[in-house]
Amino acid sequence: MEVANHTTKRKRDYSDYDNGDDEPTASAPSNGGAIDLSLIEALEKSQQNPVEALDLKTLKKLVLAFERRLKDNTAARLKYPDQAEKFADSEVELHEEIEKLKILAGGPELYPELVSLGTVASITQLLNHDNTDIAIDAVSLIQDLTDEDVFDGEENDEPANVLVDALIENNALELLVQNLSRLSESDPDESAAIYSTLLTMENLIEIKPAVAELVCERTKLMKWLVGKIKVREFDGNKQYASEILAILLQNSTANQKRLGQMNGVDAVLQAVAMYKSRDPKTGDEEEMVENLFDCLCCLLMPLENKERFVKSEGVELMIIIMNQKKLCYGSAIRALDFAMTNYPPACERFIDVMGLKTAFPAFMDSCEQEEQEKRLQRGTRRTPYITNCIIIWRNLEGF
Repeated sequence: MEVANHTTKRKRDYSDYDNGDDEPTASAPSNGGAIDLSLIEALEKSQQNPVEALDLKTLKKLVLAFERRLKDNTAARLKYPDQAEKFADSEVELHEEIEKLKILAGGPELYPELVSLGTVASITQLLNHDNTDIAIDAVSLIQDLTDEDVFDGEENDEPANVLVDALIENNALELLVQNLSRLSESDPDESAAIYSTLLTMENLIEIKPAVAELVCERTKLMKWLVGKIKVREFDGNKQYASEILAILLQNSTANQKRLGQMNGVDAVLQAVAMYKSRDPKTGDEEEMVENLFDCLCCLLMPLENKERFVKSEGVELMIIIMNQKKLCYGSAIRALDFAMTNYPPACERFIDVMGLKTAFPAFMDSCEQEEQEKRLQRGTRRTPYITNCIIIWRNLEGF
């Protein structure tokens, strides 16, 4: 989103005012008589609409105005379903009231009262609004209300959980994911809304970790994420999709198995294969590739997914990546470590395809990873892949 390029306003010249006088002298202003009426108008508006303290009274006032506009819009759409001009004004007014509700992010202690007023049900209802712009407004509002900066401090844990529980109860997870299917990447506003939806999901998981499994049980989010990472073109939403997928998998055996059953191992391998012979072009793309390997390693924890990895020729792909000596070199070794641990068939395949010939140089030259780490812009260093190689050797004992 670009910051608007506001032109500088001219200031009124007070040099013609006498000291202590309330009225200007008869001479004309030095700026040629031009008076900046916009400043006067802004001052008058600020006096007419003073900033209100964020308390229970303000909350109820905002909620009442919002519910009225929502009711008016619903009634207008029902009365004139085929005449957009009849309900267009009501949707502009509804948009304005949704924007006003964002101020509530400054008072999370009021969230329990917001829930008790039944407003959360109305907000989630908007995710299914016929006007995509209104649905996008609802996504943005939920994102703001659940932002991690809002809940900075243990005293806000309870209000945060109350809000998230209410969102889940009112089918926010299902509606957020359903809304993704009607958003187009080609439209800048809708593409931004996709990113906002993913950010909202991350916020909800941060507040309530159980959401990670719940959203996969109730929705098709995982299917959508897999479809996104398989797209060849790179963009910010693809990067974020890879990150959300890694979050869903990292601490959930249920999600790891679920994605494996959805042919997820093969899908992630396809996404990784795009970089078997080339390096990512940007730091963001590098981060996405690391996210994909994180997903792959998480997937390789359940035994049944190790079998799928071998059948999908994952061992061969990792060896090809290692032979290319590109940025993914160390990540491929790490993936083989996960695949071969406690799974002899993967070790056998590794030996059959001459994996030892490829892996042995990693023992002899640790400079490759050092150079790789310098090129990564993730702020953290990976475990030296020499460690992964040692584990691989231990897995190969007896072969």
